[in-house]
Amino acid sequence: MADHDLQGGIKGRVALTRMGGKDLFAKCNAWNLTDEARAMGMYPYFRALDMNQGPEAILEGKPVIMFGSNNYLGLTTHPKVREASIEAIRKYGPSMTGSRLVNGTLRLHHELEERLAAFFNKEKAIVFTTGYQVNLATLSALLPNKRSVAMMDKMCHASIYDGVRLAQANGAQMIRFHHNDAKDLDARLAALDPEEGPLVLTDGVFSTEGEIADLPGMVAAAKKHGVRIFVDDAHGLGVLGHKGRGVCDHLGVNDEVDLIGGTFSKSLASIGGWLVGERKVLDYIQHFAPSFMFAASCPPPSVAAALASLEIMQEESWRIDKVRENSRYMRDELRKMGFETGPTETAIVPIYIRQELTTIAIWKVLLEEHGVYVNPFIPPGVPPRNSLLRTSYMATHEKHHLDRGLEAFRAVGRQFGIIP
Repeated sequence: MADHDLQGGIKGRVALTRMGGKDLFAKCNAWNLTDEARAMGMYPYFRALDMNQGPEAILEGKPVIMFGSNNYLGLTTHPKVREASIEAIRKYGPSMTGSRLVNGTLRLHHELEERLAAFFNKEKAIVFTTGYQVNLATLSALLPNKRSVAMMDKMCHASIYDGVRLAQANGAQMIRFHHNDAKDLDARLAALDPEEGPLVLTDGVFSTEGEIADLPGMVAAAKKHGVRIFVDDAHGLGVLGHKGRGVCDHLGVNDEVDLIGGTFSKSLASIGGWLVGERKVLDYIQHFAPSFMFAASCPPPSVAAALASLEIMQEESWRIDKVRENSRYMRDELRKMGFETGPTETAIVPIYIRQELTTIAIWKVLLEEHGVYVNPFIPPGVPPRNSLLRTSYMATHEKHHLDRGLEAFRAVGRQFGIIP
């Protein structure tokens, strides 16, 4: 399968989604790229791990070094986090079997909300069932009609796009500004009709490339035009800022950003989502967002795990220092080898390969010959000619993990002619 054949398959995927006709399954039966990739041993997704112990994992009976996880602080294996989750199951059971609106709220949910609000120095917090749900609920509630405008960075996460699409069903507009370009944001805000109400939307840390948003510039543009700004800081919490408070704190704009949201599924070793901001605004969201009101609540063991992780993150601050140290070491060493890693300053370090098939081939060699697990990203997951290997690092990676990984990257980089 040549690289252009793979690209053709990706274009075919887009064409298939537009197939019409009475039989809605026709497009499914016509989709062959994944079957072909599996047959060639070149399909990198939905691989089932036997065990994941943080910096190392077992895949199909073989040990691998894990450079593909968002477990930035290494808390998924922390005994206090595991015990908190187990104790919550003993006390409350595995689920609330209802939504937050009715029978799905425990004092435990409120305790975590109070801790999050205090941690971010905001009036109120809401705990959601997933981080994805945070963006669906927030944007559909705050952008309810044709005078509403989602003013978003074009590289925002898929969950923000889906939240905006829900808002568009209500008539809201979507306007995208150039990636990480505060000047373009300023110009587009200036061009709006005075009757239109925009909400500026951006990732704090862009999840594939690890790039930090120009929040000082974006906040300045938003304040200049008297509009609100919402930051999804899923990948900043625990990695950036004082005591891991995130990218807004890191850049000195925490008090100027109106809404900050994120997920428990990265640094907080759980599943669920959070939103912090003004009390009246969050009260409105939780009464006007169907995707929050009518979804089952975050299960007690997940809430307990996130609460324990938040406490440990502040008590064991060495973890924040260590994830920064490990990420900086890998970033610097990869660049010295000649790899292109972009402007990342976070725990996410992309290795740009550019060609789709070469990216998949390198992923395969790294995994099968070197026992190194990374995540390959190809279009449409990234823009054309931006195919990359996404690597990410944890506080619990030790030097021997990192150095073994560097040896593997050097070997495959030379094998495929990526580095000299």
